[in-house]
Amino acid sequence: MESPHPRKLYHKLKQSGYQIWSDPKNGESGPEEEFDPDIIIVGAGVAGAALAYTLGKDGRRVRVIERDLSEPDRIVGEVLQPGGYLKLLELGLQDCVENIDAQRMIGYAIFKDGKRAKLPYPLEKFNSDVAGRGFHNGRFVQKMREKAATLPNIKPKLAKSCIACDGCFSNLRRSLCNPKVDVLSSSVGLILEHCKLPFPNHGHAILADPSPFLFYSISSTETRCLVDIPAGQKLPSLANGDMAKYLKRVVAPQVPPELHDAFISAVDRGNIRTMRNGSMPATPCPKPGALMIGDAFNMRHALTGGGMMMALSDIVVLQNILRNLRDLKDTDLLSKHLESFYTLRKPVAFTINTMAGALYKVSSASADQARKEMHEAVFDYLSIGGVFAKGPVSLLSGLNLRPMSLLLHFSAAGIYGVGRLLIPFPTPKRLWSVVRLISNHDIKLPSLRPTLADTSFSRAHQDKSVERVHVFLLEISV
Repeated sequence: MESPHPRKLYHKLKQSGYQIWSDPKNGESGPEEEFDPDIIIVGAGVAGAALAYTLGKDGRRVRVIERDLSEPDRIVGEVLQPGGYLKLLELGLQDCVENIDAQRMIGYAIFKDGKRAKLPYPLEKFNSDVAGRGFHNGRFVQKMREKAATLPNIKPKLAKSCIACDGCFSNLRRSLCNPKVDVLSSSVGLILEHCKLPFPNHGHAILADPSPFLFYSISSTETRCLVDIPAGQKLPSLANGDMAKYLKRVVAPQVPPELHDAFISAVDRGNIRTMRNGSMPATPCPKPGALMIGDAFNMRHALTGGGMMMALSDIVVLQNILRNLRDLKDTDLLSKHLESFYTLRKPVAFTINTMAGALYKVSSASADQARKEMHEAVFDYLSIGGVFAKGPVSLLSGLNLRPMSLLLHFSAAGIYGVGRLLIPFPTPKRLWSVVRLISNHDIKLPSLRPTLADTSFSRAHQDKSVERVHVFLLEISV
């Protein structure tokens, strides 16, 4: 498979409607002959803009190409976990959450069958500014673009190295690898206005039937509601009003009483939008000198809000790798450096991806008795508080991304689920439920054995049929 030449890629992108960006306020660009950049970044979303600033700050000459320079309007990418904020600090981008009416998040609250529990983030050891943030995704993206545009070495010009950033709906992904994207569910988004959450400055997760839904503040007057509809269930039509009927009939009865009227009003206003939730395992790109990161490379369910945190973490890893590499034109040397990227990102990716997948499964209702038991066990386990809540929440927040901590708490929750079935004394029915709980393939924990496809990656680099052009191609975005 041939790597795209930068000039061909450049003209193809311009023909596809991409704009050449230097200053997001006016979209103007200076004379191309005055600037000879090292890298082209295609896409100026969260990851693209963050990477542009990061590489520009390190002295790389960067050009950014973006299809649409207007403020994005999305229903996801609105929650930055505390671990993601720490990555912003590390990259020098923490001011991008200022002056956009971002709302601090200091924990989560979970609701189930009229019961509720508050789960604060373990922030005691951090500075007072460290917390999660909820915001309008578009406002955050525009701040990142403005920040990147302040650097004089981020300008429009054709380069020998390219960074493509077109996210979860990537058009370039298929030209670099053979991805397998599984659609897990769809998110239905609406905005509640001028309502107070039961627990201020907390995300609210309702463990509902058939699957969970969320409430979180994205401005001082707006609360986002994201309703999950499983992939196996037909998505109600927005056009004929079936979606509004579904939200009122199925979801509204499970909404906390404090938010019920505001939820109904939001449904009646009709500004309802949907977006699919996909999952895609990380597969190393077989092209020499090429790399993909962010949602173009690896996706997980949006329930835990880990996408931006994972992308920013990948940028930190990549920044540290590239600091040791002066010449991006040496494809062989570049490829050797980039191989380490997959290994270095693995612990963080394992924790974030496993949390997202496992929590979505155990938070969703099921007719299977074993899944029901685990559904109850998880809520009760977190409701105990203390270390039983602090540990899982530290993982969810990104403040602790150690895989062993993840396996420890998942195992403890499983043992708790088994134990509650055997108390006060085991009966044949209870023992059968234990067997079902343990053997249920949907709740087995993944292995810690690395899943990096080193063999196929190495073979691709040795394939003489692949033309080794001087292109540094990354695919990034959330």
